[in-house]
Amino acid sequence: MSKVNKSGKINNEHDVGYKYLLTTKQVFIQLLQSFVDKDWVDQIDEANTELIDKSFILPDFQEKEADLVYKMKLKEQEVIFYTLMELQSTVDHQMPYRLLLYMVEVWREIVKSSDDRKVKQKDFHLPVIVPIVLYNGAGNWTVPLEFKQTLGKATMFGDQTLNFKYILLDVNRYTDIELLELSNLISSIFYLDQKNKNPNELYKKLKALTGALQNLTQKEFTLFQNWFKQIVMKRFPVDQHRKMEQTIDQANPKEVNQMISNLGEDLKRFYDEAQARGLKKGMERGIEKGIEKGNKEKAIKVAEHLLLKGMSLADIAEVTELSIEEVEDLKSNRN
Repeated sequence: MSKVNKSGKINNEHDVGYKYLLTTKQVFIQLLQSFVDKDWVDQIDEANTELIDKSFILPDFQEKEADLVYKMKLKEQEVIFYTLMELQSTVDHQMPYRLLLYMVEVWREIVKSSDDRKVKQKDFHLPVIVPIVLYNGAGNWTVPLEFKQTLGKATMFGDQTLNFKYILLDVNRYTDIELLELSNLISSIFYLDQKNKNPNELYKKLKALTGALQNLTQKEFTLFQNWFKQIVMKRFPVDQHRKMEQTIDQANPKEVNQMISNLGEDLKRFYDEAQARGLKKGMERGIEKGIEKGNKEKAIKVAEHLLLKGMSLADIAEVTELSIEEVEDLKSNRN
C-alpha cells in the first residue's frame, strides 16, 4: 500500500511504482535473476515464492522509503528476501542500521507467530534473511555494504562483531547496454527510470526499447502501462496527461511502434510548448546539435547493440543522434 499524507497525496511516487511492480511474483523473480549474480538465483521457483503482506518501515521513514518481503523455499530451506526501496534523492548513511532493525522485526514477527513450544525446541531455526537495497538516486551510493563498516573499531573484535552484507541494486549505475541486453520488463523500467533530462531523450529511450516491449506478455505490458502512467507521465504537466494516457491505454504489445510514435508526437508537442513559454531552462542544453564529445563512445556502443537487434538504420540514428552515415559505417564494419 502507498503511504498517503493528510492532504491525500502519495508521499513517494516510487512507492506506488516499484512496489506496485515487485508485488507481482514473476517481476520480483525477474529482478533477482537479472541483477543478482549468485548461484542460488537459478534455484528460485515461483511456486515456492510467497509475498508477505506487511511493511516493517519505521514511522519516521515512511515518507522516504518502502519495503517488500518475500518468503521462498530454496532446496527445502526457508529464506526471507527483505527489499528496502531507498527512493530518495540523498543517501542516508544510517541505512544499514535501519536494515538491521527491519530484519530483527521480521524475525520477531516469525517468533511471535510461531508455537511457543516449537520455538523452544532445539531444532527450531530462524530463516535466513537476504537484505536487498533498491536505490534510484542520481548520486553515487556511498554507504558501506557491510554493517560492521558502520561500527567503530570493529576489526579489533573479529568474529564477536555483528555483521551482514546487503545486495545493492543501483538503478542509475547500470549501463544502457546492460539494460538493453536483458530486454525484459524490469530492465526496461530501470532504463526509463534513469534520469531523463528532457522529453526528446525519453522518446529515444522508448524507441530503443521497441523490441523488448513487443516481447512482453500481455500481463507484463499492462504492468508497464500502469507504471508509465503513475511515474513517467506524472513528470509532465497535468494538461498533457489525458492525451498521453489515451495513447498508452489503447496500445498492446503488437502495437508498440504506433504507441511510441504517438508518444513521440505528444512529447515533442510538450517540448515545443515549453520552449515557447520560456520553460526550456533545466532541460538538456545543446540537444539540437547532437551528442557531446564525451558521449560519442556511449552512443556508438548503443548503436552497435541495436544493429544486432535488427533495428533500422534510420531509427538507430534517431535514437543515438549519430548521423545515418556513421550508422552505415558501423554496419559495414560489422560485416
